[in-house]
Amino acid sequence: MAPDAVPGDAAGRVREPGGHEGRAAAGGTPETAQEREAAGEPLEAGRGREDVREPETGDTAREALARAQEALMAALVAGQEAPRGFDRERLRIQETGLISKRRRTVARLRPDLAALLGDGFAGEFDAYARGRPKPPGGSHADARDFADRLRAAGRLPEEPVAPEPGSAPRRWSLFGRRR
Repeated sequence: MAPDAVPGDAAGRVREPGGHEGRAAAGGTPETAQEREAAGEPLEAGRGREDVREPETGDTAREALARAQEALMAALVAGQEAPRGFDRERLRIQETGLISKRRRTVARLRPDLAALLGDGFAGEFDAYARGRPKPPGGSHADARDFADRLRAAGRLPEEPVAPEPGSAPRRWSLFGRRR
């Protein structure tokens, strides 16, 4: 034992003055790949240098995370292939839930479409939304695009161009809000 070392515990660990503790210092079994390599022991499969990764810089880690998130979102909302490591069935269930949420919102914004299609509204909207992300412009644009698709298929009569719901300027009362 080193002259300035503290005696070890029952497992044979020794605390060196620098705060390092480990079995290799006490003559026990080396714990890390570096300790095993320094002790001249053969590296086991799956526990060698190939497992030791270089630390990623912040930008590289962020870029990798952004790519992974992009692939996951593409699988959920655009019908792309599931990223490696994700359960395809669970992603399909989540995709179905997101489409259902979009369908409910479009039915709330355009009750005339839901009434016109009746029981076929869910199937028609699901066919429209599967593999198609929500368009820029949000739910109102989604409802407009769905109606345009129905109109192009001849399932909806032509309608005059009207402003989007909620796009009219708000008018303030002379007396403000009522309490």
